[in-house]
Amino acid sequence: MKEKFYITTPIYYPSRKFTLGNCYTTVICDAVSRFNKILDKDVFFMTGTDEHGQKIAQAAKDAGMTEMQYLDGMIADAKDLWALLKIEYDKFIRTTDDYHVKSAQKIFRDLYDKGYIYKSSYQGKYCVPCESFWTESQLIEGKCPDCNRDVIDQEEEAYFFKLSEFGDKLLDLYEKNPEFLKPQSRVNEMVTNFIKPGLSDLCVTRTSVKWGIPVDFDPKHTIYVWIDALSNYITGLGYGTEDDSNYKKYWPANVHIIGKEIVRFHAIIWPAILMALDIPLPKRIFGHGWMLFGGDKLSKSKTVASCECTDPRILIPRYSSDAVRYILLREIPFGSDGNYTTELFLNRINSDLANNYGNLVSRTFSMLKKYKGSIVPSFDESTEEEIDKELKEVVAKSIVDTKNYIESNFDVSKALSSVFDIFSKANKYIEVTEPYRLAKDETKSSRLNTVLRNLLESIRIGTIMLSAFLPDCSKKVLDSLHIQNYSYSDVETFYYLNEGDSVDELGILFPRLDVQKELETLAEIQKQV
Repeated sequence: MKEKFYITTPIYYPSRKFTLGNCYTTVICDAVSRFNKILDKDVFFMTGTDEHGQKIAQAAKDAGMTEMQYLDGMIADAKDLWALLKIEYDKFIRTTDDYHVKSAQKIFRDLYDKGYIYKSSYQGKYCVPCESFWTESQLIEGKCPDCNRDVIDQEEEAYFFKLSEFGDKLLDLYEKNPEFLKPQSRVNEMVTNFIKPGLSDLCVTRTSVKWGIPVDFDPKHTIYVWIDALSNYITGLGYGTEDDSNYKKYWPANVHIIGKEIVRFHAIIWPAILMALDIPLPKRIFGHGWMLFGGDKLSKSKTVASCECTDPRILIPRYSSDAVRYILLREIPFGSDGNYTTELFLNRINSDLANNYGNLVSRTFSMLKKYKGSIVPSFDESTEEEIDKELKEVVAKSIVDTKNYIESNFDVSKALSSVFDIFSKANKYIEVTEPYRLAKDETKSSRLNTVLRNLLESIRIGTIMLSAFLPDCSKKVLDSLHIQNYSYSDVETFYYLNEGDSVDELGILFPRLDVQKELETLAEIQKQV
């Protein structure tokens, strides 16, 4: 039986069109999902949208639409963007889906029946854009700690979840399960900023917000975001429905990958809710850093004045989904913040995708056609030299390192860098072995065969692993090698291709760019948008 692997993005709030920041989390999860499929695991990958609340109602009103009319358009746009990015999710959950509504109501009712939810009134500092209540001590210079906007005093009748009862249990969870929340800096933040000062009971309904899921036994109350949105990770699997087979099969999740700004909700509120329901906790929560743009977080809720091009709907058609995926996965150290500039993006296309990987494939396939008629040659180990052993050692190390980076910490940046070690070494291998010189000497025919074969196998192995990160270009290369089905075990064998098989011709994978010209062109495009 295959090992199960369940991975989720957060569910996104579709109050505006998604940005590169939203793409970042989703592309990470897609890459991790794809790599685990290469490892022959039974993978379930879920993403979706959080569709209730005051901001959605206001956005729909501003657009002159009903909430569902507005949301249907936004979700269609989101799914189109995910398709452009080649995101292969198994489930897209919408919190307006009927099954989720009923399951969320059941979860609320179960918590109430167990005595973890009670009715009272709430007075506190409320941030309208973030739809969050804060205590005075949590504010930063009197403003919302998440978005730095002004807050207002607000009071209303509400139901509360007894979050205050779970402080010691959460501390015990972190201590006994050091892998539960990563990186460690997130644990320190949760303990120091929230748990040690004392957790307050959590407001979990609103009466002033009508666009949401009503409490079925007290319908003037609308279930607030915490229970509604967070429960998607189990309701999307069928928890609380007649068909809960996916819930029984895949829960608990192997990992929730989220942005660091919502770690508090996932590492404190979510496990407390699950503890109260006697449901197993997810195995891992990873709070990654932010994509920084102009020195600030790139998000839908903040607008940074800049001429930089960050619209994936412009970048993907012009430079490919793989190019956008590459900059997101490679440039930002996983778990830390990372800077994005359009110039950096374009230079990465040239240096890594065109000059390194693309050039390696082009040179190798061209030499194979010129010297061997595009036929996979034999290899003669008696002709092996030290440089061949060095190449194989780099390939072997990359295979192990890439797997370890993904499995131990979901570190897509280091994993992708490790894959590119193969391509860098293979390019140097060409310079040292000089196959174009070997081709001029008939006595070196066996050596030429070995060199070309080593290059083909290095490209094959590297490209199979690369397929988790850059699926489009990888498919083109693997199709040229007539490889459709593959798994991790295939990369562990260096000589895998069949002698005498043909290799199809392949065009340029990544054309070199005139960076300055592209910057000027993108500036003009943005003026017209």
